[in-house]
Amino acid sequence: MAWNEPGNQGKDPWGNRGGKDQGPPDLDEVFRKFSSKFGGGGSGNLNKMGLMLVLVGGLIVWGLSGLYKIEEAERGVVLQFGKYHDLVGPGLKWKPTFVHTIYPVNIQRINKINASGTMLTQDENVVTVQMEVQYRIVDPRKYLFSVTNPEQSLSEALDSALRYVIGHTTMDNILTVGREKVRRDTWDELQGIIEPYDMGMQLVDVAFKEARPPEEVKPAFDDAIAAQEDEERYVQEATAYSRQVEPQARGRAERMLREATAYKERVVLEARGEVARFTQLLPQYEAAPVVTRERLYLETMEQVYSSTSKVMVDNQEGGSMFYLPLDKIIQSQQPESAPNASSNRQPERVIRTEPSSDRSGGRTTTRQGRN
Repeated sequence: MAWNEPGNQGKDPWGNRGGKDQGPPDLDEVFRKFSSKFGGGGSGNLNKMGLMLVLVGGLIVWGLSGLYKIEEAERGVVLQFGKYHDLVGPGLKWKPTFVHTIYPVNIQRINKINASGTMLTQDENVVTVQMEVQYRIVDPRKYLFSVTNPEQSLSEALDSALRYVIGHTTMDNILTVGREKVRRDTWDELQGIIEPYDMGMQLVDVAFKEARPPEEVKPAFDDAIAAQEDEERYVQEATAYSRQVEPQARGRAERMLREATAYKERVVLEARGEVARFTQLLPQYEAAPVVTRERLYLETMEQVYSSTSKVMVDNQEGGSMFYLPLDKIIQSQQPESAPNASSNRQPERVIRTEPSSDRSGGRTTTRQGRN
């Protein structure tokens, strides 16, 4: 049953028990009663109190929004109304919102930037080069405000430095032995370009990643590079061989020189000994020439025949003499344990004595048989 129908006995949910007022209560009256419970004052006090609550809530939100954190590897650049104010270190910080603006900058990270392109060399060839630069931020303030876009500025400077160096280098040096020089020259040229801008960067490394000829002529360049590598390998092998052979040749030459010197000294000493011996022998020869001459002859013959096989044949009666195969007889008499001894022995000699008119009583004739 509705509250305003007959039989409801005037029970009004809005508090009108008499049933005379059929509408909802006045909102002003409700707020007036609510404000009276807090000391009265009417709607003016209520507006002030609501404004205070809004202000306190906004102040709390504003204070909490100013909390921020700077990481260990970062530094915070503080701007006050858009102007540089301070540089803060790592940790939990607070800033007045809408007054300060914080830009965190990582000063420990190694950043990379690449440059590549097709460039013209000094000898008017075309080469495709790719290079990478690694840098680190050392001054966050200069990095943010020295130039508009530091990364783009560094990229353009790298491209300019690389084209300058490639334009002053030949194709062969870029592809083979001159890569390190190109890398170092590019580093120096890039450092000279960015130094006047003072961008707060420090170059860590410049890496020469790739250098190749155009695809249309790449097989010919590959053959040329292979030939140069073979040439270098052959040169190294020849150098190693010369270093190995030269000491041996020097050693042999030194040995031959020492042997020649020793032979010279030996011959000189032997000659001096012979001269001294003949000098001592001269008085004896003058005293007894026949005996001395015979003794010299016998000593000489003893020295000659000391290493030869000899057969003495006395042929005083004259007549013909048949020679025996002395070499075969002597070879058959040698021991079997020395089969090669016959190749080292001297030729056999046959000595025949015949009558002579000198004082020795006979003449000795030496005949050399066939070996």
